[in-house]
This record gives sequence, structure tokens and C-alpha cells, in this order.
Amino acid sequence: MTALRRAALLLVLLAMPRAHAGQVCTEQPIGPESLSKAFGLALKTRGALDQSGAEVVMLARVGQDLSKWGLRYTHLGYVWRDAPSGRWTVVHELNQCGSASSALYAEGLANFYADDLFRWEGLILIPPPEIQKRLAESFRSGAYQAMHEPHYNMLAYPFDARYQNSNQWAIEVLADAEAGPFTGRGEAQRWLKGAGYQASTVKIDAPTRLGARIFRANVAFDDQPFDRRMAGQIDTVTVESVYAWLTRYAPAARRVLVRL
Repeated sequence: MTALRRAALLLVLLAMPRAHAGQVCTEQPIGPESLSKAFGLALKTRGALDQSGAEVVMLARVGQDLSKWGLRYTHLGYVWRDAPSGRWTVVHELNQCGSASSALYAEGLANFYADDLFRWEGLILIPPPEIQKRLAESFRSGAYQAMHEPHYNMLAYPFDARYQNSNQWAIEVLADAEAGPFTGRGEAQRWLKGAGYQASTVKIDAPTRLGARIFRANVAFDDQPFDRRMAGQIDTVTVESVYAWLTRYAPAARRVLVRL
């Protein structure tokens, strides 16, 4: 990247509003230190991607501290080498400023990390080449868009199609690429269940559920099975559960950790 192009991107990123995966947008632009770290991590990630020989990978980031639920990564998207330009492009679903809606975005690696992350690291999940080829065709054809549900729920249940979180979109795109094309998300979810996908379970008591439902538009619980919900057992799609399933489904899958 030339100095002029880097300076231009810097100005754009400093001025842009931030779309968070399940967080409220802030009026403050990203600070210079965070921006510098975003660029640094993006460069490291690009180097790892170039060395991997991959065409399409999954990429996770650490936006918040989820350690009390036994989780590390908050958000998962795809990175694919956008032929014929050879540019690495991130394609992912983002919650729109803490609302109950989401949209799909295609952007650069620096933008993916320009979010004041809790930890400056990225986890690259590299599917086997045959899965990568099917995913690349999904992105080239636009088929991946059919798996998007704009009704966002940070804790969406994996086997109900009324809501979706960003990690759920990612695994449903993979399911559609592998076994589709499906006529709807329900088919993708049934295939994933049959293929052995298992959700992560987080313990959330009744007062916390009530507070989240009242004060956060991007959290709902009515898609969860009633008995498990009443017991505080909330099942949802996480980066960890996607990775665990992918390594069972495709043992040749690899992971690469990048950090500052």
C-alpha cells in the first residue's frame, strides 16, 4: 500500500461510524493508537493469509471479554481472495449499532479490526481446499446472501430461523456451500444438526435475561427451547462451537493465530 493510499484510508477510518457485532455505536471516532494497532494486526493477518495458500478462510476477533462464559472470540467472518484483483476481502454480518437489525458488509482487514478490540489478535480457521472452493463459488455468485436474516439476536438459537447472529450466519453459509443450495435457513440448520454441530451453552439467570431483554434491542430469548430457557441454559452459535464442529467435520482444517 502506498503512503498516499494509506493516508487516505486513515482519514476514512478516523471519520467512519463504527458498526459493532452486538454493541452500541459510539459517537467517538476510533483513536490513533487503536487505529495503528488495527493496521498492524491487519498486516500480520495478511501475511499469514498469503503464506497459507488459502482461497477462503474464517477469521475471528476478540471484541469483548467473554471469559466468564468460558469464551474468547466474539465475532466470526470470512476472508476470501477476491479474484481477479487478488485482494483479501472480509465478508461478514454486523449488528447495526445495538439495534435488532443486521446487514452484510464487504471490507478490508484493517476495517475488520478497527473496533477497539479487547485483545489484539485474530484466529484464522482454514478449511480444507475442497470446502474453500465451494465457499469461493458462493461468494462469487452471491449465494451467501441467501443465508442472511436481518432480524439480529446476539444469542440466537442455532436451530430456529427467526433470528440470527453473525457467527450463525457464517456457519449457515458453510452449510449451504457444502450441501445446498438450500431453499431457506431452516434446511441449512437441519443439515448442520445432522452433521453433528453442537451449540455453546451459556448460563444466564432470569434477572439477567429480563434486564437484557428490556434494555438491549439486540438480545432476545423467545427462540430458545422453553425448558432450557427457564433453567438459564442458553444455546447459541459461538466462534468456539464453529471451530469445534469444523475440526470434527473436516479434520484437515487448520488454525493460525495472529496477534500483536
